Amino acid sequence: MIYLDNAATTKPCEAAKAGVMKGLEVFGNPSSLHRCGLDAELLVTDARTAIAESLGCLAEEIFFTSGATESSNTAIFGAYKSQGKRKHRVVTTTIEHPATARPIDELERLGCEVIRISPDENGVISAEAVADAVNEDTFLVSMMLVNNETGAILPVSKAFNAIHRRFPKVITHCDCVQGYMKLPIKTKTLGADLISLSAHKICGPKGTGALFIRKGLHLPSLLMGGGQEKNMRSGTESVPLICGFGEAVKHYSQNIAERLESAKKLEALLFELCEKNGGIGVNFRGEKSPYVTSITVDGLKSEVLLHYLEKRGIFVSSGSACSKGKKSGVLAEFRIPVQVMDTTLRISFSPDTTEEDLRGLMEGISAAQNELARLK
Repeated sequence: MIYLDNAATTKPCEAAKAGVMKGLEVFGNPSSLHRCGLDAELLVTDARTAIAESLGCLAEEIFFTSGATESSNTAIFGAYKSQGKRKHRVVTTTIEHPATARPIDELERLGCEVIRISPDENGVISAEAVADAVNEDTFLVSMMLVNNETGAILPVSKAFNAIHRRFPKVITHCDCVQGYMKLPIKTKTLGADLISLSAHKICGPKGTGALFIRKGLHLPSLLMGGGQEKNMRSGTESVPLICGFGEAVKHYSQNIAERLESAKKLEALLFELCEKNGGIGVNFRGEKSPYVTSITVDGLKSEVLLHYLEKRGIFVSSGSACSKGKKSGVLAEFRIPVQVMDTTLRISFSPDTTEEDLRGLMEGISAAQNELARLK
C-alpha cells in the first residue's frame, strides 16, 4: 500500500498505540479522588505537559477537546461570547478549513461584520492586508498556518504581532492542524492567543485534540457540566486518546527539523517526477509546507484517477477530506481554473513516506494516462 493522504489522517504510530492501551488499562476517572482516579489524572497531566513543552508554553494553557473542530469552535464562539456584544468585526481569510470558516459564517448570520482576505494573484495572503483590515471594532482575527489543500504557509506571526502592537485586545486564533509537529511552532513567536491542534494529523488517535489558550485570556465555556479542564470543557476526559496524543507528541517533537528536511527532499523529488511526466502540473509553488502538494493531471478527472490509483493500492485525495468530492472553493481562491480543479489531486506526506512511494505514485499515474486515454 502507498498511502499519500496524510493531510486527511495519518496512521497511528506505535508510541501512540501503546499510549492508548496504557490509558485503557488505567481505567479510573481522572476526577475521582481515590488512587485509580489519581493514576488516570497523572496520565492526562503527562500528555498535557508534553504538548505544552512542544509549543513552549505552560501546561495550564493546554485544554483537551474532541479534536480541532471543537477547538476552533470553542475559540471562535468563545471570543464572540467574550467580546462580540461590544465589538462586531471579525477578520479571517477565504482559504480557511470549514472548522473555522463555518463558525465564522454563523457569526456573520448573528450580525457580525466579517472581512475575508483573499490570496493575491500569486496565491499569497498578505500579512499587511490582514492587519490593515483590523480596526477598533474588531474582536477576533482567525488565520490558519498551513492550508490543508495546497500547503501554502500563511504569514501568521507577522500579521498577529502587527495586530497586537496596534490593537492589543483583539483576540487572535490560529488553526495549526497542518503545521503542528511538521513546522517549528512556538506560541511566543506565532503570536496567537488561541491555537487549535489535532492528534490524528500527527500519527495520534482520532477523537482528541487540544486548544491553547493564552494565560490571562478568559473565554466562556461552551460545554457545561462537571467542570473538567478547569471549567473550560466539561465532560470526563478520554484518557486513552489523550495518552495516545501525548505519546505521539513525545515521539515526534524531538526531530521536527530533520523530518522537515526529509519532507523537502521528497517534495523536490515529487516536483521532478511531475516535470518528467510532462502531463502533470503543480498548482502552488509559493512559500509552502512540503508535506502537502496540490497537483493536476491533464485530461483525467480527479475522481476517476483517484479510484484507478486505489485499485493499484495507491491512496491520494482529490482535495480536502471534508469536501467529499465537491469542487474546492479554496482552489478557486488560489485562482486555479475550474477545468484544472476537476483534474486535481492532493498528495500529502507522513514521516513514513518514502521515495519509492512517490515513484510508485508516478508509475500509477502514468499507467492511468496510458490506459484511460485509450478508452476515450
